[in-house]
Amino acid sequence: MFEDDEESLFSSNVARPLADRLRPSSLDEIAGQDHLFGPDGPLRKMLESGHLSSFIFWGPPGCGKTTAARILARKSNLHFIALSAVFSGIQDLKKAFEEARRERMKGRGTLLFVDEIHRFNRAQQDGFLPYVENGTVILVGATTENPSFELNSALLSRCKVFVMKPLDHEALGKILARAEQETGRKLNLTEDARLTLMDMADGDGRYFINLLESLYDLNDSSDPLDSKALEKIVQHRAPMYDKDREGHYNLISALHKSLRGSDPDAALYWAGRMMEGGEDPLYILRRLTRFAMEDVGMADPNALQFAISAWDAYERLGSPEGDLAIAQLVVYLGTAPKSNRTYTAWTKALKTARKFSSLNPPSHILNAPTKLMKEIGYGEGYEYDPDTEDGFSGQNYFPDGMPRQKIYTPAERGFEREIQKRLLYWERLRRRKNEDRQSS
Repeated sequence: MFEDDEESLFSSNVARPLADRLRPSSLDEIAGQDHLFGPDGPLRKMLESGHLSSFIFWGPPGCGKTTAARILARKSNLHFIALSAVFSGIQDLKKAFEEARRERMKGRGTLLFVDEIHRFNRAQQDGFLPYVENGTVILVGATTENPSFELNSALLSRCKVFVMKPLDHEALGKILARAEQETGRKLNLTEDARLTLMDMADGDGRYFINLLESLYDLNDSSDPLDSKALEKIVQHRAPMYDKDREGHYNLISALHKSLRGSDPDAALYWAGRMMEGGEDPLYILRRLTRFAMEDVGMADPNALQFAISAWDAYERLGSPEGDLAIAQLVVYLGTAPKSNRTYTAWTKALKTARKFSSLNPPSHILNAPTKLMKEIGYGEGYEYDPDTEDGFSGQNYFPDGMPRQKIYTPAERGFEREIQKRLLYWERLRRRKNEDRQSS
């Protein structure tokens, strides 16, 4: 727990990190979040109205959640208490609530900022409720995870959720300009290298400022660094990926949607993101195999065999050699014709089976291995299709008394176009043979 940092007698003798020197002191200085803090932003309007209520910041690391909470507390003349759910427990919460209660007795409200609030368990989250409801604290939680999944419904019902965005090039450019103004030094980079530096930050403002500080310390060359030289002295940010949280499901969803949209380039990117983040390649292969069945289907029957072969190749070779099998499968599925008609046919088949669940097969298609079964009509009238003139008898294979069902309807693309031709041919033969049976 702490109030806003105050300058001490000796603080001027200590070199302040660039991140501290660039920390915004007003809403106008917060980069990349104009949708919240701009002239028409809801949080600016809330601040101007003088009625700050509890809310949750949801956004990636380094987008300004903590800084924004500090500014809002200061501008609202609220006592500021900060906790991190990573390092705090029930006792810390009790102390914070007691401190807020004392401030309330003095006539001053408290803004309680809880970083990584999703790391508190359900019982701990419930502990906030009475203090939020009676106004002891205005709760501002910060989370990198989807609040819908990680916060309990009771807490969410009392807090609005504001989404903070990763910083784009424009926002990072503003930070770079402020850094150059603050230090009085222009960063010695070519224009391409500046863009590369922003790409390296991957939307994280805190990491970007640390990169800038490293470059000021390391780059003593008189010539501007180009992108290649920059990459030699600055390490890329580790990929943001948590295999058991929302990012995992977001990326596999992005991969599926890109494949379904026949965009192999985007699909390769998302697959690469997952691999770089440490995803289990076998999980990716399992999902791609499902995609081959569900989304490509009979439009390209070879897709399933290709998926199984890629899976087998990876298990035989391992990484990195087997990674290429994943890439080939992604390209194949991304460029294959798409059809979910088999999937929808199976769904319809199950529904139809439930509707007509007690009907027996027609007797003419039942085997008759015993004399009794022959006597009661099993197999009687069955026509062996290969022996017929057209290789097609046109007999009924649905239960007697059940109307014929149209369950599978192929799409007019890929291999299913050929299947459609076969089905139409058999349908014409079936009608003709039924007419012949009725006339004879």
